[in-house]
Amino acid sequence: MLKDHYFENLVEAGCDEAGRGCLAGSVYAAAVILPPGYRNELLNDSKQLSARRRYALRADIERDAVAWAVGIVTPEEIDRMNILNASILAMHRALDALAVRPQAVIVDGNRFKPYRDLPSATIVKGDGKYLSIAAASILAKTYRDDYMDELALRYPQYDWQSNKGYPTKKHREAIRACGISPFHRRSFRLLGDGQLSLWE
Repeated sequence: MLKDHYFENLVEAGCDEAGRGCLAGSVYAAAVILPPGYRNELLNDSKQLSARRRYALRADIERDAVAWAVGIVTPEEIDRMNILNASILAMHRALDALAVRPQAVIVDGNRFKPYRDLPSATIVKGDGKYLSIAAASILAKTYRDDYMDELALRYPQYDWQSNKGYPTKKHREAIRACGISPFHRRSFRLLGDGQLSLWE
């Protein structure tokens, strides 16, 4: 059973990101505030769920949450600031967009930068421990998947409808054969062979 609160008696937002390890596309993050005592037996880390279950749960989360929002950081921004800073910025943007102001923040993982003056905690594997982080992981994952599916229609050669921008063999072979798209992260090792980019 996932827990519903880390900070007692505070309005708490859970945050998680999706797409940090991808070669292409924006990084997405979500922030979710759930009602006190909220229960949903099906809610879990998005990586443990089928795509069908994730989308069904997204509808539950959007209906039941006190507030939710998604933040996005583009490939160009990722290349400027690095993926760790971009992931944290995406979380901050999601928090900025919440219709209800949180009093505390809990984040999946072990890295975060303070958001305003709010107390915060990083929780390794938090998406499997706290409901609000699990909810945020589902929103970040599903909204990012929708975005990559749309890009896949414009750039079918990279197989993004299947790999969502992650470094699969087919994705890297397409980069080698076709070059990069405007949505590839140029600061990443796109070919996976120690070569930083295609024009070194």
